[in-house]
Amino acid sequence: MNNQKQQKPTLTGQRFKTRKRDEKERFDPTQFQESIVQGLNQTGTDLEAVAKFLDASGAKLDYRRYAETLFDILVAGGMLAPGGTLSDDMTRTEFCLFTAQEDLETMQAYAQVFNKLIRRYKYLEKGFEEEIKKLLLFLKGFTESERNKLAMLTGILLANGNISASILSSLFNENLVKEGVSAAFAVKLFKSWINEKDINSVAASLRKVGMDNRLMELFPANKRSCEHFSKYFTDAGLKELSDFARNQQSIGARKELQKELQEQMSRGDPFKDIIAYVKEEMKKTSISEQTMIGIVWTSVMSSVEWNKKEELVTEQAIKHLKQYSPLLKAFTSQGLSELTLLLKIQEYCYDNIHFMKAFQKIVVLLYKADVLSEEAILKWYSEAHVAKGKSVFLEQMKKFVEWLKNAEEESESEEEEAD
Repeated sequence: MNNQKQQKPTLTGQRFKTRKRDEKERFDPTQFQESIVQGLNQTGTDLEAVAKFLDASGAKLDYRRYAETLFDILVAGGMLAPGGTLSDDMTRTEFCLFTAQEDLETMQAYAQVFNKLIRRYKYLEKGFEEEIKKLLLFLKGFTESERNKLAMLTGILLANGNISASILSSLFNENLVKEGVSAAFAVKLFKSWINEKDINSVAASLRKVGMDNRLMELFPANKRSCEHFSKYFTDAGLKELSDFARNQQSIGARKELQKELQEQMSRGDPFKDIIAYVKEEMKKTSISEQTMIGIVWTSVMSSVEWNKKEELVTEQAIKHLKQYSPLLKAFTSQGLSELTLLLKIQEYCYDNIHFMKAFQKIVVLLYKADVLSEEAILKWYSEAHVAKGKSVFLEQMKKFVEWLKNAEEESESEEEEAD
């Protein structure tokens, strides 16, 4: 018997250090650039032909790898170096966005080229948004005419939903802001955006990405006021944007006021101190009493943990509102404020289902506490109510309203007898 171990067979041949598929292809946009430039030179100013050329080229050229190069050429005619200047050692084309006519119609046609390209090659979406962000950072490297065209195009792309309003963060770059480039660019951008849509659509897009409260950052810190913003954009013919920004600031002020109010209540500050603070804030921020009573009501109702049982919550609400009635009374000196409060109570009781049966008891309590007058209650009942829970609440109030009307009639007849 052979005790020697049998030698295992071994594979012989040439060993490769790396597999070919693992080798990273070297980034070299030269050939890609030449192909795109040649195609654009052939199609010239015919943007329909440009769109068809780009559509067909995507099957042959590596758009995914050279997306930035592709967008640079379409916008500036060649690859851009940091800062926004064209690279000297690369082929260029004269047929691009920056050499096109500076008017809205041409920019709309260019927006369609980008729209078709991105719809056809969805993977370019993210790269395109990154390109726009980069171009906005390069604004100082472009001529005024080039900036204007880019601003108009960006506004149209935002309106069409091709890019997110988050790209505006590039405009908050300190150097662009300091030299007034950001604000001037924003004027052209918002004009074309509002031209395509309207201010409500613009506002919705800004809110979606948290840009609605950041527009002041288009200006240096020493000019970052609602007054300066309003004057700048109103003078530029964008009053609707000024009004929107003013409204946003007002909403912000109201939120801060409500927060402070709730803190004062939770600390148990005396009502006279709370009232004095609120009245001072009303003067400072030009908040009307009608708006203020809504804020006070919301703060009062948010300052307590409500019972989840319907039969117990009414009793809890009456006790709570009785305590805070002096605060509510301080901001219902006008008939309109009383009606506003009634509508707030109606909406609150409807939106919070456990309060549906508490509505009438709350109104009667506030009537007895001189917060609500019979005139306001009768007006609400006859015409000023809203649709929310209308049939339920009107039915609840029916007997009390009849009592108020009878009391009013008796009072009038007594006055006549006295005369």
